[in-house]
Amino acid sequence: MDYTFEKWQDKAQQLDIEQRAFIAGEYTGAQSGQTFDCRSPIDGRLLARVSQCDADDVDRAVAAGRQSFESGVWSRQSPRQRKAVLLRWVALLSGHSEELALLETLDVGKPIAESQGVDVAGAIYCLEWFAEAIDKVAGEVIPGDGSFHSTVTREPVGVVGAIVPWNFPLMMAMWKLAPALAAGNSVLLKPSERSPLTALRIAGLARLAGLPDGVLSVLPGDGRVGELLSHHPDIDCIAFTGSGATGRRILRASADSNLKRVWNELGGKSANIILDDVEDLDAAAQAAAAAIFYNAGQVCSAGSRLLVQRSILQRFKVALLEAAREFVPGHPLDPATRLGPLVDQRHLDLVQQYVAHGEGEAQLVAGGRRAEPVAGGSYLAPTVFECKDGRERIAREEIFGPVLAIIPFDDVDEAVAIANASDYGLAAALWSGNLKRIHAIAPRLRAGTVWVNCYDALADMNFPFGGYKQSGNGRDNSLHALDKYQEIKSTIMQVV
Repeated sequence: MDYTFEKWQDKAQQLDIEQRAFIAGEYTGAQSGQTFDCRSPIDGRLLARVSQCDADDVDRAVAAGRQSFESGVWSRQSPRQRKAVLLRWVALLSGHSEELALLETLDVGKPIAESQGVDVAGAIYCLEWFAEAIDKVAGEVIPGDGSFHSTVTREPVGVVGAIVPWNFPLMMAMWKLAPALAAGNSVLLKPSERSPLTALRIAGLARLAGLPDGVLSVLPGDGRVGELLSHHPDIDCIAFTGSGATGRRILRASADSNLKRVWNELGGKSANIILDDVEDLDAAAQAAAAAIFYNAGQVCSAGSRLLVQRSILQRFKVALLEAAREFVPGHPLDPATRLGPLVDQRHLDLVQQYVAHGEGEAQLVAGGRRAEPVAGGSYLAPTVFECKDGRERIAREEIFGPVLAIIPFDDVDEAVAIANASDYGLAAALWSGNLKRIHAIAPRLRAGTVWVNCYDALADMNFPFGGYKQSGNGRDNSLHALDKYQEIKSTIMQVV
């Protein structure tokens, strides 16, 4: 249903926000009684005082996850039975989609149209996709000489710790939950302390759908909860999306504990390459603006490096700045808003430090200043720099804000060299009207996803998502995601 700004504001006033952790099938406060403040980046107001979990809560959740896994109440159900429960969860999420969208917008400042049409819709699609897929994934029978009957089968890995970020709280949670639960695991979800609200809400809906107690727990809290999960000797796997620094800590924790499997989806500094034979320059400019200003640039695959062939640089820059004018900071509950606040004041301060540094090493073309469409919010105007060669700090480090670095290049080899001169390799894009040129360049880009004449086309669950180099390991989405949450077993039986 399409609501007006006023209608969304009315619904926000009536919202009942769950603040407690979800452990062993029930909502419960932290055993310590401690809470943390959850504030909206829209205006800084207090939304909830959420349970701050600690070691006692983690141990209880892990024990519940282990008990549920070993009992087989979920892990040994048939794929068809698990599918039925997950599809009931899909229906409940769909029935509460407006509530979930509103929670997401209030919690992280995401424009309500995007919360509804992208985040909630995408999370529901993800869960439905894996629910429908899981009873169609088969093992193998290995051909032999008749003396042995040999099979390769897949089994759930066990108890999974899923640690997810604040930029797409619901969608990133579901990218972990859907394949892990479909495969038969028990999961402990740790949402970011900056964005816990949708994770807490969907846990109760999972219980209503029939997910057995202990199979899913949600543990809100700060980084200490993630540390506890990463070091816990009774967790079999950690699936993480977030910063490289935290990813490294999780790997070290795995090495120091039980060598649990660790799947890291980390940062990016993705190159969006515009060649001089681009067919529709205006469309490419609009896509380039959306690639960095969508979600206020808080996207790991954001097109934060815009590589433009020098012969069309001036024309393209004019078109880009025109497209950027569509991203005017506004109140996220207004359906017309395309650019909301950054997640909080602390993150805004960090991004502004990058902007200040950028003004000393590159030309500020647009933005760079705070905006205040709503008093008390953490808003930044769309910001564009023109760099000299791409070696500037703002062109190398992940800023995670609406800050674009334009980098000129002269020929294809230079463009490929600049694109690949990064610690990251999450995504890249290439714009050209020459099919032969596209086929020659795309394989040279060291990135897990390469878009051609488009950007950020991630709507189809059939495509795996993940990166090269320091962008992480493993893949989310597609059947490949199941590999992270399953063990592969060879069974060899002598029959003759």
